[in-house]
Amino acid sequence: MTNHQNLQENHVTAAAASGATIWLTGLPSAGKTTIAYELAGRLRDEGHRVEVLDGDEIREFLSAGLGFSREDRHTNVQRIGFVAELLASNGVKVLVPVIAPYADSREAVRKRHQQAGTAYLEVHVATPLDVCSVRDVKGLYARQAAGEISGLTGVDDPYEAPETPDLRIESQDQTVQESAAALNALLTERGLA
Repeated sequence: MTNHQNLQENHVTAAAASGATIWLTGLPSAGKTTIAYELAGRLRDEGHRVEVLDGDEIREFLSAGLGFSREDRHTNVQRIGFVAELLASNGVKVLVPVIAPYADSREAVRKRHQQAGTAYLEVHVATPLDVCSVRDVKGLYARQAAGEISGLTGVDDPYEAPETPDLRIESQDQTVQESAAALNALLTERGLA
């Protein structure tokens, strides 16, 4: 084996061993979870340890009992951020497809990662509201329009879009595979893939 091959293998091993949190924020039905699972498959195929912290599962198992007030949403995001940093600091690529509608909540998670020296990337899945409401994966927009629910992020509850995300994905203009590839390219550029 040549020295060049050794260096390449060491780089791949180091990238596979280095953890990071990749937070995908965006409106309901923006495509966050679909992109996260597509990327997770790619990363696993490359030998990375990967976890997806799905917002719905977290609400059921880690944040049961929390509502959708600003305070409860903040608490939910901080809990997810804590778990993500814990996993990432132990060499796991953590994909977090969670709305996290408030900039200050996302910033608190970023600071937690910075203080721990753990890589953190914020990705804005910037699918427009009109596209999300047509996709309406969980029927939330239809239920809100029918008056069955209120407090829907981006409709009658605020969504503070990131001003300077590490990556902005326009999912309405590309396939899921292209979105995942763009995110994978960012990880490679940052030495994390």
